[in-house]
Amino acid sequence: MIHLNWKNRQVIKQIECVHTDAKKFIVNKKLTPGKKYNVINETDEFYFIIDNSDRVGGFLKEYFKEI
Repeated sequence: MIHLNWKNRQVIKQIECVHTDAKKFIVNKKLTPGKKYNVINETDEFYFIIDNSDRVGGFLKEYFKEI
């Protein structure tokens, strides 16, 4: 039930968005290239961050670089 308190969780690290060129999904409305985001949770394929809509969302790691 980690999703119930994601906004209150401790930040793991910071990442920077490098592009929003998605093949399958529309991410340019939720991410901004060059903007830094706080990582709330991480899996092998995804970063879970608070995106531009002020909600927690999971995004592929290919859109980011670690700072």
